[in-house]
Amino acid sequence: TGKYDVIIFPLKRSSTWERATAKAKDKIYELVNVSLIIAVTGKTGAGKSSFINALRGLRKDDDGFAPTGVTETTMKPTMYEHPGMPNVKIWDLPGIGSPTFKAKKYLKDVKFNTYDFFIILNSERFMENDVMLAKEIRKCKKSFYFVRSKIDNDIRAEQKENKRFDKLKVLAKIREDCQKNLQKMGNPKVFLISSFFLDKYDFEILQNTLAEELPEHKRSALLQAWPVCSAECLEKKIKMFKGLIWAVSLASAGIAAVPLPGLSVACDTTIVLLFLTRCYYAFGLDDRSLKRLTEKVSKPLLEFRDKSKMAAMIKKKAIITINTCVEVVTLATLKDLLSLLPGVGSAVAAVLSFASIQYLLREGVNELAATAFEIRRAAGLDTM
Repeated sequence: TGKYDVIIFPLKRSSTWERATAKAKDKIYELVNVSLIIAVTGKTGAGKSSFINALRGLRKDDDGFAPTGVTETTMKPTMYEHPGMPNVKIWDLPGIGSPTFKAKKYLKDVKFNTYDFFIILNSERFMENDVMLAKEIRKCKKSFYFVRSKIDNDIRAEQKENKRFDKLKVLAKIREDCQKNLQKMGNPKVFLISSFFLDKYDFEILQNTLAEELPEHKRSALLQAWPVCSAECLEKKIKMFKGLIWAVSLASAGIAAVPLPGLSVACDTTIVLLFLTRCYYAFGLDDRSLKRLTEKVSKPLLEFRDKSKMAAMIKKKAIITINTCVEVVTLATLKDLLSLLPGVGSAVAAVLSFASIQYLLREGVNELAATAFEIRRAAGLDTM
């Protein structure tokens, strides 16, 4: 799942070079290590566990699936790690007003200062407990988002009962009803979602809002972990990874200039495998994500992923070996030899490293992105 260490060696260069490599190091650290801790709370039975499973892309038979049920299933704060992003953690907090967790004691027990932001979930209208909770979160100077869940159930019920069913009017009515009790909070946004149909309603709008309001260094973790719910969502992920190629390439250049034979080959392999593995999971190309999508659309999709040589190498963790990418290894060996030469040799090695890794990453991201789009089209999710 991308649990690799990246070593970046400082070089005795100009201050401009040092600043550039330091910035590259920070960007790679953000990609790999920056944590994101999300709290999901709200009324008992609102569907918190289902929402958490949806965020993590898990089905009922998957390891780590958060238990769900019509009664309170979360008796104490429970942490769930994202399966493809171990630095993203989602906490399922006990329902407000449940027999085991009274509202007055709640705020202290769940340690509110621990989390980056809060999702306040409810499957009906928001009540006084939700408002009280939001006020306390605001006092802690944390962000919170009201999410109205199980919208698909409301739509189905209304469709059965009303012959003149109008989906947009029903959604507008639900939103207005939710906001009536939130006027004390200044009429905040209410996001309407279904944990079983992420491509519908406000799930993507919620993602966009979180990305806009999170600190910049937290956005990459959110974009990597958030499930692909639309072509637009996938495009954002692709853009993010393409924007980081320069940093990975520059890190490789710094390593190439260090006069240690074999170092460049080993580090380039690790860096590229780490970067493209993160793309692989973020684009939804892993077995778990594709099996979930296959079940949803009732179409075989794994065969489209398996056509990609890059995806196959990532799955086997065999990228950039002598058997798969001879030209890259040849370049890396040449860089090692050049780095042993005084003066200009190290500079040439760094340039070669930057160019070769940039090319490989760009081609890798493009191939994985094309595969992800092909799978969406095969699933009937994108008409264009």
